[in-house]
Amino acid sequence: MLRFDDLQLFVRAADLGSLSAAARVMDLSPAVASAALKRLEQQLGSRLLTRSTRSLRLTVEGEGFLQYARASLGSLDEGRRLLASNQDQYQGVLQLSAPSDFGRNVLLPWLDEFQQQYPQLSVRLLLGDQNADLFRQPVDIALRYGEPEDSSLVALPVAPDNRRVLCASPDYLARHGEPQHLEQLAQHNCLLYRLGNRVHDHWLFHDGKREVGLSVQGNRFSDDADVVRRWAVAGEGLAYKSWLDVAADVQAGRLKIVLPQLQGERSPLNILCAHRAQLSQPVNALRDLLKVRCEVLARDYPGRIHKES
Repeated sequence: MLRFDDLQLFVRAADLGSLSAAARVMDLSPAVASAALKRLEQQLGSRLLTRSTRSLRLTVEGEGFLQYARASLGSLDEGRRLLASNQDQYQGVLQLSAPSDFGRNVLLPWLDEFQQQYPQLSVRLLLGDQNADLFRQPVDIALRYGEPEDSSLVALPVAPDNRRVLCASPDYLARHGEPQHLEQLAQHNCLLYRLGNRVHDHWLFHDGKREVGLSVQGNRFSDDADVVRRWAVAGEGLAYKSWLDVAADVQAGRLKIVLPQLQGERSPLNILCAHRAQLSQPVNALRDLLKVRCEVLARDYPGRIHKES
């Protein structure tokens, strides 16, 4: 396959009438430039330039190939300009992945608002709690809770102060009593969430002085975070969920915060992408919208209310 920089060197040398001058313009050493031209001629099976110590001229084959080399470079430049133009416009396709619970119950109406604002933009949404492989799957960005495990990914904070909360339905608490101390969770059915092969059955809290944690048990677990929330709303037990996921249920009275004096562990929401080049204008606009909406929900976070009161 012909290399872009080899073609570029050939065209520059033909324009300048000198291989060494072309090498200087492209910041190449004479040896590298000579090797590049030789590589191109070997791939084409034809001599393109006739060189002497003082002059350089195109061969007949070189004159014929030059117009195609120019056209190829021009097409590539036009393609790059098109890509750069699309990155600055609110059109095309935005492919994103999001957690199941947050995606279904929080993100969907926000995406409706986003597309009403940018009607020429198409959105492809993949929901699931398994971490998307941003280098292999057809997604541009992923919304994920927690700090990214892969340090090579670009992480942009959306809700950096989001935390987990312990919650249950009023019906469940009426039937089983409301825990007043963390140790009393051993007497309750705790709804568990599984990610991969790991069941999250060790819950961490902060009492204002130190971090405390305990292992819990329950008769239900799921690898879908939305299912855990639905079980909690249905009165099946206690759930330890991201505040963003249950804020609407708490505000509507379907769930109640338990042990509000304790602060749950951090669960920051980030936008992840594989390369900064993917941070197009639509991605940045979506991030701005999400940050504003998450900040509104954060105002009712029980830890903030307790802290300020």
